[in-house]
Formats: sequence, C-alpha cells, structure tokens
Amino acid sequence: MGKARRKLRTRAVAAISAVSALGLVVGCGGSDSGGTGGGKKDGKVTITMGLFGVMGFKETGLLDKYMKEHPNVVIKADVAGDEQTYYTALQTHLAAGSGLKDIQGIEIGRAKELSDTQKDKFVDLAGGTDHFLPWKQSQVTTEDKKVIGLGTDIGPMAVCYRKDLFEQAGLPTDRDEVAKLWEGDWSKYVDAGKRFKQNSKAKKVAFMDSSSGLFNAMIYGNSQQFYDKEGELIYATNPVVKDAWKLASEAATSDLTAKLRQFQPGWDPGLANSTFASTVCPAWMLAHISEKAGPENKGKWDVAKAPKGANWGGAFLGVMEKSPVKKEAQELVAWLTAPEQQAYLFKEIGNFPSSQTALGMPEVVDAKSEYFSGAPIGKIFSAAAQEIPDEQVLGRKDGTIKDIFSQGLTLIEAQNKSPNVAWKTTEKRIEKAAG
Repeated sequence: MGKARRKLRTRAVAAISAVSALGLVVGCGGSDSGGTGGGKKDGKVTITMGLFGVMGFKETGLLDKYMKEHPNVVIKADVAGDEQTYYTALQTHLAAGSGLKDIQGIEIGRAKELSDTQKDKFVDLAGGTDHFLPWKQSQVTTEDKKVIGLGTDIGPMAVCYRKDLFEQAGLPTDRDEVAKLWEGDWSKYVDAGKRFKQNSKAKKVAFMDSSSGLFNAMIYGNSQQFYDKEGELIYATNPVVKDAWKLASEAATSDLTAKLRQFQPGWDPGLANSTFASTVCPAWMLAHISEKAGPENKGKWDVAKAPKGANWGGAFLGVMEKSPVKKEAQELVAWLTAPEQQAYLFKEIGNFPSSQTALGMPEVVDAKSEYFSGAPIGKIFSAAAQEIPDEQVLGRKDGTIKDIFSQGLTLIEAQNKSPNVAWKTTEKRIEKAAG
C-alpha cells in the first residue's frame, strides 16, 4: 500500500494465522496479563486495553503518542494474535463480571451478539459519532439507540487483478476498462472469467482464487444478509444469499477458481506462484498480497472498482461500564477513532477509515499504491465505502455463518459435491451452530 516498511499483518490475517499466538500477549507501557482494569494512583491514570490482531494502535506508536501528550496517563494494551481466542476470553469475563479491561476491542462479527446480550456492560458512546459512516455505527447501535463502541477500520471491497495475466488472455488491463467489464453486476465478473478461461494461454492459471470471496462480496453490499431486523434467520429465503450462492457455485463448477480459500493453506503460495489472475480484495488485503506475492510481482498487480460496493471486516472499541477510569477511557477511545488518527493508521499500515471525515483527508483520498501499479486506492475504496447502504443488519452468529458458507462452497470446489448437496450440508451446519 505504498508502505515499504510495512511488515505487519493485517488484523484479519493475524486472526486467521493463529500460530502460537493463541496465548500471545503484548504490552504497551507495560503488560497486564491478569486481565483487570486500570485505576488512579499517585496522580497517574492507568487505562487497560484488550485488543486483537493488528488493530494498529500499538504498532504505529499512537498509544505512545497519547501518553506523551497526556503525561498523567499510562496505557497497558494486551494484544491477542487470535481473535477467536480473544473473544472466547472476553465472553468468559463478561459472564463472570470480572477480568475485563477498561477498553475492549469488538470484531464486526461479534457486534450484534454483544449489542443484544451484553449492552449493559458497555458505556453508551452515542455522543460524537457524527463523523462516522452511518452504516458503520449502526452495527453497534442497540434498538434503544445505545452505542456500545466507536468504529475503527472497515473493509470496502475492490477487485485486485494481474495485468499480465489479463493481457495474455485478451482482456483489457487498464483499471478503468477492467472495471467496465463487470460494472454494476457480479455476474459480469464471472462472464469475464469465462472469457479468461477460454482465451488464456496459461491453462494452469485460474481466473479467481475462490468462490467464497465472490460470495462474500455479493452479500456484504446489501442491508440484510443472514438475519432480518427482528433477529430471525432469513438466509434460506433471502434472494441476496441465494443469488450469491448460485453465482459462486457457477464459478466453482465452471473451473474458474483455483480452489484456494483466502488465508487458508495454499493461498499464500498461490499469490507467490501466480496461480490465479484476480481476487476480491478488501482494502486491508492489499498489504498481505504485496507481502506474499513478493517484490518480483510488483507492478503486475492492479486494483479495479468492484461491480458493487461492499464491506468485509472492521472493528470497534468499547468502554466497560464498571471501569474505574471510564471517563478517561472514553476520551482515549474518542481520540483513537478520531479522523486524524484513522487517516494516520491508513497511511501507516493500510487500515481503512470508518470516519467519513477521514475519507476526505488528503492522506486517504490521494493515496496510491506503488506495488499495485500506482492504483488510486484512496479514491477506489472511499467510493466503495460510500456505496454501502446506510443500514447494515447484523445477526448474533454472522461470523460463524459466513465461515460455514465458505466451507460449503469448498465442498463444491475441492470435493466435487453438487451445489444442492453442498447447500443442504451448509443448512444443517447453520442450524446446529445458530439454531
């Protein structure tokens, strides 16, 4: 993302890699492995934070900057590498009513569950949210308008593609012309894939990495996906989900994919070995692609506008109601999620802002990626973020259901199951996990 020194994994990548990070704890200004809140002593205010992956606050020096500007404040941030492990521990602490940090990170897939079941444990942060994208803050707003967190990053989507592989298959390479191939309709993206397959001289190169990436992009551009506003599961009858499954299945059964689920084993080597020509890519994915595809592929990749705006990923910061320093914690959260800090995080590590104000700042709107052929990533991803409907209806098990659908599509790609059989298996798994 134009950041030569960027060696950090994105939050999502770190969460999926898991490695030995299941027990990882990294401190900033000291470490509090006991999992307790901060307090006040000898004129000093200690604020504890529970974070996961690479949210960027510690890694870019923002916490150090805040402490320098507020000499009476000490921030202790514990960072878990794996979000699933982090969330399991958070649920345990919430149930026990102890062991909570003053500030807790909230991943988007957990937002609805916490808003519905744990809202009383969080401070209402409803004031000062005007600068956020409306759909972002709606994800952590309860029915009675309580806001349990302030937005950090988001994951607006585009399509990353290999210019050289497109050229040898007779497809355009200019990013504006490429975007016109599939403008307004994801089925046109699949049609472009069929052209690629028919004309490509590199027969071992697939058009896209996986059908699950396509599925995610299609559903997350709509107000309702798996649940309705009443919290009822609607995936089985929602035309958005059914159309996405149908098109993703078509891609899978037409041999258009490399059968590589994003961030699963084989995907990184696929980037390095040029085994696929395109991938649906949220903003945060660009850093990972540039790292894993390597310097030898710099300038071969480019970024084109997706058929429709959609979002994959994002997080929030919440303040705990029982925090002994909740006023100071609120001030820190407001500062960390302010437009200036969001723009800084994007510039430093590529975390795309959820603040509308930040989207108009030069550091964001004028950003270009040297690795991705000078693509105007600030403009492309900002436009995608603005296309997303103002209301995003989330459900308690959104993240779990998304993973189950990805597994279902893998049954088609990797095990040659029919779309109907894979759908029935997916339904049974969802019923067990979220019924």
